[in-house]
Amino acid sequence: MAAHANMPIQCQWTTQSEAFRHFASYAGRTQSQRHIKPLHWYVACRLVVEGGFRPSEIQPRPPFDIEKTGSRKFKLVRGAAGGSEATILGGLKTKSVDVVVSKPGIGPVMAVSCKGITGAFRNLTNRMEEMIGECTNLHITYPALVLGYFFLVRGNPETVPGAPLAQELGPNDIAFSAGGTPNPSIARYHAALSRISGRRGIRDEVSAYEAATLVVVDPTEDSAGEIIPTTFPDSESELGIEEFFQTLYQRYDERFVYAAPELGPVTRRLMWSSVPEGLGSGESELGYRERLDHVPARE
Repeated sequence: MAAHANMPIQCQWTTQSEAFRHFASYAGRTQSQRHIKPLHWYVACRLVVEGGFRPSEIQPRPPFDIEKTGSRKFKLVRGAAGGSEATILGGLKTKSVDVVVSKPGIGPVMAVSCKGITGAFRNLTNRMEEMIGECTNLHITYPALVLGYFFLVRGNPETVPGAPLAQELGPNDIAFSAGGTPNPSIARYHAALSRISGRRGIRDEVSAYEAATLVVVDPTEDSAGEIIPTTFPDSESELGIEEFFQTLYQRYDERFVYAAPELGPVTRRLMWSSVPEGLGSGESELGYRERLDHVPARE
């Protein structure tokens, strides 16, 4: 991952740990969006490597190309990347969305909005209004769009030993008390996000996301970017990161593959005969499993 000051413009190959570590340790101005860009890249790359979507159909374009090696056999290789976001026609206004999958002749089929907060948690009330408005706007025009909301929280503890952040934390910047109790604003946001996610059918409420995830990461120097092993969100939360991606894939397949088999050559997600070296080795390094045609499906 490049240094903060000279971050590349184009999408880079990014793992989950790299994206989370960058977000957790970033000390610049968040208005630049540099703290969250690697999360966009991680999501875009994961939609290819795990999701089986074609790199050319994703914005920002991940750094991959496809080589056909036989009948319905595809090899994923390194390739040119892009950096531009997609602009989607909403029912109320056009909207630039962080990561978008579009299919030729169909239009946008999946989109993921990536947000994060590093402090000033009282502002989460405004974020609630924004996320509902964005979702409604996009679903009005594209009711079949599979829309996800990915939210990262910097889990600032009440005391921050060895934190890389050169700043004093105010009361409203603390995510967890010394006893591990979450900031009430974060707890309310989690509850609200749980209520407005889980949309299953295209005739369901347009103000709900198909899937959402809320991830709290450690800002301390030795563990920067690691998901905090805490009771919040607990194991029963519907906003887990793995459930998030699997739900996106399931909703997509239901709407664009199973419901329209004649469009299969365009909509079917690909299996890879191989992926480029250096991506890691399976779930232990990537955080997820590559979509390989010789690996048993996840049960």
